[in-house]
Amino acid sequence: MGIISVEQEDRLMWLGRYSERVYTTLRLFSTAYDYLIDDERHTYQEFCRMIDIPDVYGSKEVFREKYPFDEEDPNSIFGNLNRAYDNAIVLREEIGSETLSYIQLAIYDMNKAKISRAPLIELQRVMDNILAFWGIADDIIDSEQVRNIIKTGKRIERVDLYARLKIDRKELVREIHRLAPRIARSGIEYDVDKINTLKKLVEATEIDYYKIVEVIESIL
Repeated sequence: MGIISVEQEDRLMWLGRYSERVYTTLRLFSTAYDYLIDDERHTYQEFCRMIDIPDVYGSKEVFREKYPFDEEDPNSIFGNLNRAYDNAIVLREEIGSETLSYIQLAIYDMNKAKISRAPLIELQRVMDNILAFWGIADDIIDSEQVRNIIKTGKRIERVDLYARLKIDRKELVREIHRLAPRIARSGIEYDVDKINTLKKLVEATEIDYYKIVEVIESIL
């Protein structure tokens, strides 16, 4: 493809971010599902605080029903998946129909999970389709810049979420060092100094997770 417009660049970036947000929050939700049902020591409010979303649910029963599947909730997993699809459908020419199809399959499996009495199998398929989307994007998309912008969005979102979740230092270091060369090859404008700041923050004796979130959210 030729020159990438500002609008295309923005959509590619958010396709990467939303697809990563769906994948990571689904992994968290699936891991937490059993104790959200049975274990009174853990609460859905704790889960909301962990991923930094407002508690608009009122009970763990409503949370289990609404958080994954409520398309009207901007913070829901399905809401984020639909936003990934909205960007992907506009970018069909840039990413190809086969790449788009894996986002469509993820929506299909999310709808199946929504009506299932035991949704974890279908939710695993949603995660598998997101992984397949990333894999086929590498294989099908000819433009290196398009691939790099999607992956930059993915890495930015992962660093953001991992910092909010206070993930182990080793994982954060790994993701920041993956982001640095990817964003440099993407052709988008970004603040090089903030990459260096992120590296210093994650290597400090005491990690300031809130500062990492602040820096990663203002890197572009």
